[in-house]
Amino acid sequence: MNRELHAEAAKPLKGWRVLVPRGGPWGDSVAATLRAQGAVPVIAPLINFAPSTDQATLEAALADLAAGAFDWVTLTSATTVDVLYAYRAVIPASTRVAAVGETTAAALTAVGYRVDLVPDEDNSAAGMAAQMIELEPQPRRILTLRSEIAKPVLTRRLTEAGHDVRSVVAYRTVGVPVTERIAHDVASGRINAILVTSGSVAEQVHLQFPEIPEATIVAAIGPRTAKDARKAGLGVSAVAREQTIEGLIAAVSRFPLPHAADEFAV
Repeated sequence: MNRELHAEAAKPLKGWRVLVPRGGPWGDSVAATLRAQGAVPVIAPLINFAPSTDQATLEAALADLAAGAFDWVTLTSATTVDVLYAYRAVIPASTRVAAVGETTAAALTAVGYRVDLVPDEDNSAAGMAAQMIELEPQPRRILTLRSEIAKPVLTRRLTEAGHDVRSVVAYRTVGVPVTERIAHDVASGRINAILVTSGSVAEQVHLQFPEIPEATIVAAIGPRTAKDARKAGLGVSAVAREQTIEGLIAAVSRFPLPHAADEFAV
């Protein structure tokens, strides 16, 4: 009896089906963590990146990065990591790496890059800028990689602080349509929880799943993502206390399983 209770405690998400909104090494890592806790992960990438409209500028920046031209490189989304990985970008030991939050940091480590800085509290471009300015009182050479629609908050604040900043558009975000089966599983409640890891993911969740049952847990990885999700029109059930994948999954595990859907239901 005690052994059974221990097994249940070790697998708090037994019976859950959880939608993982990104694929690749990051999605595989999240799926493995979910399986270890008894859940069935459903990997359904909702966003992907399209090439920058100025690939020559991006390629030149990545070549300079590999050559050691920068003291820092900053990444403000996990999608930027996908771009680095796709280009097989090299980050030399002399260049420090700043990630805006734990999702981006996890994406970096999942594909073999190191992380030197994650903001302690404010996981935003402004929070990253403030911490870097505090760490680096002397002018540094900084490469900021961003999406086409990102506001230039980080670049502007670092430049105002006296740093030599090169801001480069790394990608355009595009939605990835899910299969009819996954859309049906969400609408029917067969998916018990949806992980939301960014504002872009939140927008796609709202767009692609217009009817999410009330019992389905929508979990945001942090307060900022929760704010973006609500702005996109989602009802957020849970917000991770720690802005990590483990924290996000723990936020889901605090809820009872909404209902035991038939694994083989159509």
